[in-house]
Amino acid sequence: MTTITTTTTGATRVHQLSQDDITAAAERVSGRVRPVLLTPWEEFAEPDRGDDGGIWLALEFLQHTGSFKDRGALNFLRAHQEAGALPEAGVTIASGGNAGLACAWAAREQGVRATVFVPVGAPEVKVRRLRGLGAEVRQVGTEYAEALAACEEYAASSGALASHAYDHPLVAAGAGTLLEEIHRQLPDLDTVVVAVGGGGLFAGVATAAVHRGIRAVGVEPEHSRALHAAIGAGRPVDVPVRSVAADSLGARRSTAMAVAAARQEGASCVLVPDEEIVRARRSLWERRRIAVEHGAATALAALTAAGAGTGTGAGSAGAGHGYRPGPGEKVCVVLCGANTDPSDL
Repeated sequence: MTTITTTTTGATRVHQLSQDDITAAAERVSGRVRPVLLTPWEEFAEPDRGDDGGIWLALEFLQHTGSFKDRGALNFLRAHQEAGALPEAGVTIASGGNAGLACAWAAREQGVRATVFVPVGAPEVKVRRLRGLGAEVRQVGTEYAEALAACEEYAASSGALASHAYDHPLVAAGAGTLLEEIHRQLPDLDTVVVAVGGGGLFAGVATAAVHRGIRAVGVEPEHSRALHAAIGAGRPVDVPVRSVAADSLGARRSTAMAVAAARQEGASCVLVPDEEIVRARRSLWERRRIAVEHGAATALAALTAAGAGTGTGAGSAGAGHGYRPGPGEKVCVVLCGANTDPSDL
């Protein structure tokens, strides 16, 4: 189980993510985050899929701040409070938007200060919400990496606890509680599909999924492929980011936890082009009046992408070709965030 130690500079060190961490996280966030709602996606029905399969959508964007990030942020703060490791200076985080919103919300819920660093180009809808949640917002640089550097400098000088948008076992474990809730509602689930940015959601969900015997498929935009690059290099490496989903899936580097999760038997990662992400997002709006971020639509794009491979019962995944479920395969697609401007729908 994750334990917390604090250095003289206030930096937090933790052990590697495990299923025990996710179990502990579930206890911390229970009754404080909104239970995920599931709905069938009949639009994907195919005659040869069999009667026992089906596609389900996990409406995780209905969380308090509009994304799955609430789970990790709350678990992170509550674990530090339990350990007596939360300083009076509060918590600080660098975020393209969603993780900052979650941190600000969790900090307000726990009665602590939050200082959030975001890139200058962060969506205005997210910046307004951050301030509405009581956070101090500092806009620095044009990319997440620049905001992160400023956040780390602030943490060192102020003594604030530095959180992370995705690269922390407590944050990833919080995200993994989502799979536990999905599994309770769909105990015969075969596959879960999630979008991948820095990899916190994938690491948590894949860890819990493999523990439950469920296949985990991570989906990246083809021009924002930090996890693919890390798998190829054998370690996290920096990549360029050029994607319509970059506001939420724009991490330049994947976490080592995500790489480890992707190497588990039963886990895989695929790529999808931006045009398919846009098409999937519009499809959700036109068919269900669901307005999500491009990052959330990335997961669905893996199933709807033209040219996705055809499975033979266990599904088929291929880089650039999405994921095609096999006959009778029950799949849950996580719609992870909806902090978006719907005017372009």
